[in-house]
Amino acid sequence: MGSDYLTSPFDDLLKPVDDHLIVHNELMTPLILGNRISIHSSEKGIPDLDSIKIAIIGIPEERNSVDYLGDNLNLNEIRKSLYNLYPGNWSSKIADLGNLILGGSADETYGRVVSLLTIIFKKNIIPVIIGGSQDLLYAVYRAYDSIQNTVNIVNVDSNFDLGDSSKPINNLSYLGKVILDQPHNLFNYSNIGYQTYHNSQEEIDLMNNLYFEAYRLGEVCSKIRLVEPVMRDADIVSIDMKSIRAAELSSRQKFSPNGFDGKEICTISRYAGISNKVSSFGVFEYKSSNEDEVTEMLISQIIWYFIEGVNCRIIDSDFSNENEYNKFTVIVDEYELIFYKNKITSRWWIEIFGEGSNTKLKQTTLLPCTIEDYETAKNGLIPDRWFKAIKKNIL
Repeated sequence: MGSDYLTSPFDDLLKPVDDHLIVHNELMTPLILGNRISIHSSEKGIPDLDSIKIAIIGIPEERNSVDYLGDNLNLNEIRKSLYNLYPGNWSSKIADLGNLILGGSADETYGRVVSLLTIIFKKNIIPVIIGGSQDLLYAVYRAYDSIQNTVNIVNVDSNFDLGDSSKPINNLSYLGKVILDQPHNLFNYSNIGYQTYHNSQEEIDLMNNLYFEAYRLGEVCSKIRLVEPVMRDADIVSIDMKSIRAAELSSRQKFSPNGFDGKEICTISRYAGISNKVSSFGVFEYKSSNEDEVTEMLISQIIWYFIEGVNCRIIDSDFSNENEYNKFTVIVDEYELIFYKNKITSRWWIEIFGEGSNTKLKQTTLLPCTIEDYETAKNGLIPDRWFKAIKKNIL
């Protein structure tokens, strides 16, 4: 093995990238992404991960999808499309670890996902997951159990996927499992781009009663900047391909005439990458097709923009230096709302509770917000994100 590759605990968890993709890279210019990253191959084995910041992982598991037809999900065309892109001026090192070796059942695969991601997280590597059905998000969430006590999930999806949690998990009910199963580490769930006619009123009411955040498709499309502070507070970001409008995709992938277009979904992905807090990212509900490469090209560009965002991260949440931020205090009713604006990034934050409060997080926390939230407070109204965060903290 070369000096950049080694024997690792991943050997029985991961299958190498197919050789023909590596041969394809060798026929291309050395400037493409596929020739600028470390790839798990049958010849060289697992790359040395000591300096890796981002790891691409395929998880072709879809047996718990309600639409599963017994096909084997092939992720090769996504990889081929991704490898053919040119990297930006990136400093973060990237590895493609290949595909997870699936378990005998979907539940066994979940266990393997948890084992793999637990190791990845402890190495401070950001996994970029190419799915599989979105019930895999439950396993991604469970991988945080040994890492941190509270987890925030942002899901770009046309549906809430609450389902019936009393029944076996599937790709339309995993969120119910996330909410109800112990340990209860979920602090906040945010949905970006839901479409009302794809969700029952009972589900919409439950989202409101749990003080989760949900942004309608039209609301996001009219002001895409709404996504940025939501992503800034996320640990896990998941994109369901059903959130993308049918006109952007191959025929097998088409779901709804309404949804995000290619530019919008890539903008959302970049916001996820820029967030200093996002520590895992996934694209799910991919349906492989021999029709054309449109879907695969879009997924590869979604991943490209996420990686671009990671390389543009700026730490601005350390407010110990008063010269780096402005502080604003607004009185609304009986509440004292304290806002902060970073002078370098111009990003806004709001204090959601003070020291000594009887809250879940047990410390003063700054919640990402926008200048519009500050203007709302100045006009005598309580910002919705702040109100929901307060309610979740005291419940």
